[in-house]
Amino acid sequence: MQYVKLGSTGLDVSRICLGCMSFGLPDRGVHEWTLDEEASRPLIRQALEAGITFFDTANVYSDGTSEEIVGRALAEFARRDEIVIASKVNGAMHEGPNGRGLSRKAIMTEIDNSLRRLGTDYVDLYQIHRFDRATPVEETMEALHDVVKAGKARYIGASSMYAWEFSKAQYTAELHGWTKFVAMQNHYNLLYREEEREMLPLCADQGVGVLPWSPLARGRLTRDWDTATERSRNDEFGRNLYQDGDREIVDAVARIAAERGVPRARIALAWLLRRSTVTAPIVGATKPPHIEDAVASLDVELSDKETEELEQPYTPRAISGH
Repeated sequence: MQYVKLGSTGLDVSRICLGCMSFGLPDRGVHEWTLDEEASRPLIRQALEAGITFFDTANVYSDGTSEEIVGRALAEFARRDEIVIASKVNGAMHEGPNGRGLSRKAIMTEIDNSLRRLGTDYVDLYQIHRFDRATPVEETMEALHDVVKAGKARYIGASSMYAWEFSKAQYTAELHGWTKFVAMQNHYNLLYREEEREMLPLCADQGVGVLPWSPLARGRLTRDWDTATERSRNDEFGRNLYQDGDREIVDAVARIAAERGVPRARIALAWLLRRSTVTAPIVGATKPPHIEDAVASLDVELSDKETEELEQPYTPRAISGH
């Protein structure tokens, strides 16, 4: 395993982050394909044994049961000071007023709920799951600053939004002397590269770590274009992220993988890891080979010719994932 600093901080993270949305009780969320605790624990242990120390979850994943499963497993399998736990806030956790968003009330309530479910006194990285346009950015950034000063989070991060929104949040924090975001968890992979226009250059300029979600494009980069899975059949959010023209890119991944004699996932992740702005892709796993391929991708060095073959078919498209 390789370890790198998260952005301009002194925090060391594994080059692969294990995404924990796939862990959680299937009847407690919108994802029928998630794994219950018995099925999740061996994968978390496998990740740790492979040197992965970075784990990303969220309060909304399977109605909080992802945090519960991950927290119990990590408490048993690892030492708290050797791992990095990230969680997120913004999504709806209950019906009615103040059940979601980034108000001071929501943030203060949800950080305590996440810590309780995770069974820890603090998270290493507390991230806003999306930008909340219904709450003043000053209110959100001051509340996050207070979470850090209370010792409930070591660092804060953000997720998919427009670059101007991210810049506004950072400027607001700097103006008031509040804690700034150190990481951006954004939608970035071979099938979606619009982040290269503004967000990635902004992060590079400001020393912000980049943690791409869906690095394998919901698994599309790992299988033939017309192949469906249980997840793809039930993934309403992911259904509109990609387009038919992306088939050519998927075919290029397949050709290069076949020539090298390796699984396609390793090629797609190797491309992402080659980007100088990327700190650690967030890779989900429901089977042991998913973790094996993620770790093995660190040893795949793509040639300039292979990289060009992967990138050439891409065409600009509308912003998605915010």
